[in-house]
Amino acid sequence: MGVLPSQRLRALIDGGAIAAETPVAPGQVQPASLDLRLGRFAVRVRASFLAGAGRTVEARLPDFEMHRFDLSGGAVLEKGCVYLVPLMERLALPEGLEGVANAKSSTGRLDLLTRTICDGGVEFDRIPEGYRGPLWAEICPRSFSVLARPGMRLNQLRLREGASTLSDEELRALHGRVPLVHGADAAIDEGLAFSVDLSGVGRVGWRAKPHAGVIDLDRIGHYAPRAFWEEIRAEDGRIILDPGAFYILMSREAVTIPPDHAAEMAPYLAMVGEFRVHYAGFFDPGFGHGVAGAGSRGVLEVRCHEAPFALEHGQVVGRLLYERMAAVPDELYGQGIASNYQGQALKLSKHFAEP
Repeated sequence: MGVLPSQRLRALIDGGAIAAETPVAPGQVQPASLDLRLGRFAVRVRASFLAGAGRTVEARLPDFEMHRFDLSGGAVLEKGCVYLVPLMERLALPEGLEGVANAKSSTGRLDLLTRTICDGGVEFDRIPEGYRGPLWAEICPRSFSVLARPGMRLNQLRLREGASTLSDEELRALHGRVPLVHGADAAIDEGLAFSVDLSGVGRVGWRAKPHAGVIDLDRIGHYAPRAFWEEIRAEDGRIILDPGAFYILMSREAVTIPPDHAAEMAPYLAMVGEFRVHYAGFFDPGFGHGVAGAGSRGVLEVRCHEAPFALEHGQVVGRLLYERMAAVPDELYGQGIASNYQGQALKLSKHFAEP
């Protein structure tokens, strides 16, 4: 019981439970998730929506569709607009298996809101047990317009069998066996607390510029950071978040995800301030495991809401929910696979050159 590892995902692909119009490529299979690929066209819609119980996404589209267009030659998804794109993958899950999806790390770091929806869905990013049918990506660029093509991988799917999330008691026991936090105390309360690092005297973060250009999602290490971002420096361990602005910050804690566990970042309670940590992300088995200096720090994608907010060094902004793996994956994060953020510092998405 737990989150399915890479070898179980491959078995589901071989057995047809995960299928695609273009065969699933080996590189899509991650230690505890499957990268999902954009299909051939996009639909501009006037509002975000869910299919709802007993209804299909396709049947709901006429209520919301503005126009559709081909992605084959590349097309711009404009900032502030909402799009639906059919995904190449479709599912025929056996009973007992359910799914949870999320934006990939590089997607979140671009402030590119990407959520998965399915037929009969009543929640974003949740695939019900035994689901059989197509998948769609809802995409809303928030800070930057992007150039998209078929086959691009913006979100990922994790499959799990049974209850997998550790209780606080189980999390404390795991921390006793394998230190999960380095450089700070382990604050465990409905998960492992994640706090922000604003202690530096130099750059402590980045803020997205409001009128930047288009980002081609296929260009890796291509863009100059300062064409899209401005540096953030703290005063006395504090920054003021501007309403509507998007920030890339760094966690104070360096964390470890043991090989037999995975984790998901969940947003902290809204009552702690007028902001939220955006795009709760997956942490694969092996993240921060065996890294020199112990652990890897997490990048925080933060959006401020209605009022300016003073964010202080060490303030808790999120929590990590640890999950059991059904088995140890045959490949771990950072070992033999393309892992962009192992041992990371304050790092923008892979599309940007080093500053």
